[in-house]
Amino acid sequence: MSRQADAYTLRISAASTQSDMTYGTQETNGDEGLYADYRASFSKGLPHNNLGEVDTSVYDDLLGALETGQTQDFEAITLGGTRKLANPQGAYRYELVGLDSHKTFMRPAPAFESAETAAEMGELYWKALCRDVPFTQFGSHNLVQAAVADLNAFTKTVGPRTPGGQVNSSNIFRGETPGDLVGPYISQFLLKDVPYGNTTIEQKYETAAAGDDFMTDTSSWLSIQNGTSPAPLSKGSARYISDARALAEFVHLDYSYQAYLNAALILLSIPNSFDFANPYNNFNTQGGFTALGGPDVLDMVAKAGNLALSGAWYQKWLVHRRLRPEVYGGRLHYQITGAKDYGLPAELVNSDAVAQIFANRGSYLLPQAYPEGSPTHPSYPAGHACIAGACTTILKAFFEESLVLPSPVVTNATGSALQSYSGSLTVGDELNKLANNIALGRDWAGVHYRSDGVDGLLVGEQQAIGLLQDYSLTYREQFSGMTFTKFDGTVVRINEGALV
Repeated sequence: MSRQADAYTLRISAASTQSDMTYGTQETNGDEGLYADYRASFSKGLPHNNLGEVDTSVYDDLLGALETGQTQDFEAITLGGTRKLANPQGAYRYELVGLDSHKTFMRPAPAFESAETAAEMGELYWKALCRDVPFTQFGSHNLVQAAVADLNAFTKTVGPRTPGGQVNSSNIFRGETPGDLVGPYISQFLLKDVPYGNTTIEQKYETAAAGDDFMTDTSSWLSIQNGTSPAPLSKGSARYISDARALAEFVHLDYSYQAYLNAALILLSIPNSFDFANPYNNFNTQGGFTALGGPDVLDMVAKAGNLALSGAWYQKWLVHRRLRPEVYGGRLHYQITGAKDYGLPAELVNSDAVAQIFANRGSYLLPQAYPEGSPTHPSYPAGHACIAGACTTILKAFFEESLVLPSPVVTNATGSALQSYSGSLTVGDELNKLANNIALGRDWAGVHYRSDGVDGLLVGEQQAIGLLQDYSLTYREQFSGMTFTKFDGTVVRINEGALV
């Protein structure tokens, strides 16, 4: 009975710790109650008028179902097409380990009419224009140089900046965590071969042809908003991720923790890659396995992936319900063409990004990399970002962040081959870069704003910390705990349930 009593006490202790955890009082930006036409709220898949504005009575039905959480209320919602809403009832799911989804915290989404959202959309229009520019040419390509000049003209500059507050060709479109500006744009964990049992997986992926964008006319745009399912994307031969179109397609069809499973397998193939504090580094008669070894890492990465989605779904459906960028693009198109004034900032209306999109596409809609545009769930936070935040936090806790990765590589411009990279790249920096590549890769497709990704990473990190706290109570080994660097650059340690 002693073992059973100890197990029961451990579970109570873990639950008590997570119940006491708080990151702040969750708030919204107030947009949903501000506009009677719900112009700033997510409504994809519901019926819309010819401007893409939702049938307000149906949206009220959605709000009512989200209030009750009852299956029959969701089933009574009128859809506008064949696509179903993406699991809104998942927002109510409980977890038995880690931080409960309803205790996650993030700042309110940038408001619909705000300068920050305008700058995010400016970046997205440029990302659409630069989707086929090889990452290796960012320093010299004329489109990237035009993007630098235009984005610096916005009141709110988004993304990493120079000490003087500027975007330049070295930091444009990059992530914002420690190490993301070091080395090639794409993380080593998305380029290197993946050891997979008794075979090896070459990280080449099928990608659509250059310029193959969607929803650039109002007819197809409206059809997709109403829930029509378009024909699938036509793709060409496989290649390494050498440009944003290839990156966007990787995060189009990846399963939840695919990139982090790959990263774990790569790291497990590197000798002495475990965190220096791992006690099995120094034991003489035993090695780590089910505890603090390979199976432990792989299990925790998988657990973190779905745990992170529970936090994302709570925030998406029950808190923010932010409209997708493709819909903002529709609002902007109809404002500029005079159909309706949505109050969107003049600095975006008059930007070079918007002018170039119109010159290229004949509308002001945001070109999408996917035929179906975004999924049928709200924008903020990005689910991919929450998973990235959680899974990379697990990997940073298990592996030595300061370790220099052997034989770094970079793709050539076409993605047909890998080349040696001469710089020094560390595990921690490349894991942070991996998190940003995945989180912001969805931006390159046009389905998310930058803040969806950047703030989503923090939600995932919160839940991974809770998961690590809970499981740190289960280890018999005596050691100082797991130390890792958070996305904000602070170093923390988890030991015996405590975060220090």
